[in-house]
Amino acid sequence: MTRIVRFHELGGPEVLRIEEIGVPAPGRGEVQIRVKALGLNRAEALLRTGRYIETPTLPSGLGLEAAGIVERIGDGVDDVAPGDAVSIVPPLSMARWPAYGELVTFPAALVVKHPPSLSWEEAAAVWMPYLTAYGALIQLAKLLKDEPVVVTAASSSVGLAAIQIANLIGAIPIAVTRTAAKAAALREAGAQQVIVLEEDGLEFRLKEIAGPAGVRVVLDAIGGPIFEPLAAAMALGGILIEYGGLSAEPTPFPLFTVLSKSLTLRGYRVYEITGDQVLLAAAKAFILDGLASGALRPIIAKSFPFDRIVDAHRFLESNEQFGKIVVTV
Repeated sequence: MTRIVRFHELGGPEVLRIEEIGVPAPGRGEVQIRVKALGLNRAEALLRTGRYIETPTLPSGLGLEAAGIVERIGDGVDDVAPGDAVSIVPPLSMARWPAYGELVTFPAALVVKHPPSLSWEEAAAVWMPYLTAYGALIQLAKLLKDEPVVVTAASSSVGLAAIQIANLIGAIPIAVTRTAAKAAALREAGAQQVIVLEEDGLEFRLKEIAGPAGVRVVLDAIGGPIFEPLAAAMALGGILIEYGGLSAEPTPFPLFTVLSKSLTLRGYRVYEITGDQVLLAAAKAFILDGLASGALRPIIAKSFPFDRIVDAHRFLESNEQFGKIVVTV
């Protein structure tokens, strides 16, 4: 028997329950992991409330990221062995492959041996943010050295990963944050410019920073009213990559700006990488090299014990965090 987290109804953090279940042996091509830490994502809160792209069958498990020690392997698994320290690339379905548990099973293709320099908490905070940021900025936008890139929701784990990746390749990360409370921390985390939405005119400040040519690459997790000033400050032929949609307000479509500047507005999900073994291999190599050199390092906002999973989800929804929320097991 092992403890897992499930929910039997849709709702707030309070619907999460820790339950004991039996766990079968790993099947062919599967790896069973004794979990040491979990990384939390907003996708899990959306699944729990019934607003995610996946519809769970109740009762449902959840979770996209974990790190731990390989306990058992199924037939046909050659890349890892019992005792290896590993972390998890997010699965396409967290209802099918949930990470919230003391003992979890995943396809071997999603299991990665991470650098031993990482703590369990850091290892559980790697793959969702860094794969998302890498895929959007490097594989999709082809971000260049000395090129500015706008990162909204910059204090999120993806935002901070994007800042680190931009600095690693010599680009110029411009962080956008709602209030001044996190501005100093963003500068310390590597943002070369910080725009505070409550104090600065977004379009004006971006044009002031980037000059008349504008910004070619924007990575946005928010949508809503900032969509128009972002587009207005973009360069001819620029690309705005939308991966979130945090704003509760409608997102206007800046038609004439898009037409006049020949802009690309692109939705993006991490599964574009995880579903393509060639792209995933390139992304893992880049991220593992960055982790090994220290150029990439997950920033942990707060750690909770497994028994406080409900409190961890409440903190997740508070928007107070700077970096990744993790749960230790």
